Amino acid sequence: MNEARNVYIDNNKRSQISFGIREKTLISIGIFTIFLGSIIIFGSLITEEQISINLLNKNQAPSLELLFGTDWVGRNMLYRTIKGLSLSMKIGLLSSFISGLIALTLGVIGATLGNTVDSFISWFIDLVLSVPHTLIVILISISVGGGLKGVILGVSLTHWPSLTRVIRAEVIQIKQSDYAKISRNFGKSNLYIATNHILPHIIPQLLVGIVLVFPHAVLHEASITFLGFGLPPHEPAIGIILSEAMKYLSSGRWWLAFFPGLSLVIVSLMVDNIGKKFSQLINPKTAYK
Repeated sequence: MNEARNVYIDNNKRSQISFGIREKTLISIGIFTIFLGSIIIFGSLITEEQISINLLNKNQAPSLELLFGTDWVGRNMLYRTIKGLSLSMKIGLLSSFISGLIALTLGVIGATLGNTVDSFISWFIDLVLSVPHTLIVILISISVGGGLKGVILGVSLTHWPSLTRVIRAEVIQIKQSDYAKISRNFGKSNLYIATNHILPHIIPQLLVGIVLVFPHAVLHEASITFLGFGLPPHEPAIGIILSEAMKYLSSGRWWLAFFPGLSLVIVSLMVDNIGKKFSQLINPKTAYK
């Protein structure tokens, strides 16, 4: 009896200590979100004095005092990198949110307003997807005068097609469900069905889509800024930092591009990981394993 009791207590302790996929997913999402939020907040608090020119400290290699070193005019690369990441993440958040709203609107309209509208939206999605994103972003940015407004509009107007397809497919599936058909038989309007049956079910998919669009928005912002079609040169954006660093790599100043580039990749991977974890969390097949 004592042996069986000890085995029961031991198994009970193990079940209390062990974490399932849901708990691990929530913990990882929380850690990554806090880290990314800290970058945005800390980057916003960095003043112009902290990234100002100091010719006495120019071309300093990374050290314990200057973790990311300094550039050719003595600016602290750690502060510039965090400031650039913060700016890129703000642009990515706003752009992905706008893209999500566009995808939600077109996805619901295409699946609820008949075959003609649906065919036109599907054709328009294929048209946008057939042209490289970077080219469209550059053209939109140039057409509105560049700068912050051009980058946000360019990135926002090019990252909605894939999410629109997902939402459209989800809406079509919901329309064919029993509760939507019963609601329609009771004389409910399309607007009622859309607001009470469709929207509550596609909000999780929309949130996952926005999170997954975010790293692509950040990378596209950095790429067009790197090419000179995005933010102006005086902004401490990651694309500008990397573009300026290219001129000095041949002289051995590797840290000017290594740390900003690595930071950008890490942030993008973290956000992508949050999206995938959140997708697992709302999936009934994987959320409670």
